[in-house]
Amino acid sequence: MAEIRLEDIIRPENLVYKKTPLMTDNILSYCPGCGHGTAHRLIMEVVEELGFQEKTIGICPVGCSVLAYDFMNIDMQQAAHGRAPALATGIKRTWPGRIVFTYQGDGDLAAIGTAETIHVCNRGENLTMIFINNGIYGMTGGQMAPTTLEGMKSSTSPYGRDVHMMGYPLKMTEVVATLPGTYFVTRQAVHTPAAVRKAKKAIRIAFENQRDNKGGVSFVEIVSNCNSGWKMRPVDANHWMEQNMFPFFPLGDMKVDGKIVK
Repeated sequence: MAEIRLEDIIRPENLVYKKTPLMTDNILSYCPGCGHGTAHRLIMEVVEELGFQEKTIGICPVGCSVLAYDFMNIDMQQAAHGRAPALATGIKRTWPGRIVFTYQGDGDLAAIGTAETIHVCNRGENLTMIFINNGIYGMTGGQMAPTTLEGMKSSTSPYGRDVHMMGYPLKMTEVVATLPGTYFVTRQAVHTPAAVRKAKKAIRIAFENQRDNKGGVSFVEIVSNCNSGWKMRPVDANHWMEQNMFPFFPLGDMKVDGKIVK
């Protein structure tokens, strides 16, 4: 019997999938089951497919998202907590030909960075915002965030969020969809293959809008889990997300071509 060699098997015509070269070889340091790694891969696949590697600039602030510069093989810039939209504005206005995106968590974008988010979206800056929403502050200890659900437990709401004392969860994506400066606003997820495909399509649309100077912010929220912060196994966290996060943060497009659709 002839010997089967590895190089005879790994041929271009036999490859079903390969890692995008825009993801570095660094081992992802996120918790097992976290959606950040999948979101990173989708963004970099879209950048590769559109041929944007040499002109894309990503901005990541404080939180789990700050680790992105270890894994994305493009120009990256760190911002102070909550200030990524302001920094992105400066970069985009200085180099309007660049493709600029922010990559932010909910504690960053919807809490300390609320003002920057609102004003960038209201001004209609021609850039892309990627918003990872897991309902808590993931990196700093699982504290309650503006997006923490009513009754949801966290390290600072151990008995569950009491809206009479702590206020209501903030639907940031619905808020920015009402602003005249947003062109494309959507909410997606990355917990199943079907969800991943939809999320990638949304990210591609967001970058294409920027490339084509559609004249506004393209805003992509990705509802994700935080199994470590939620104190759950990854599979259980995904089920909890489906049963609790999605009813309050429903998936789908909210604004397309500058018009609210839902």
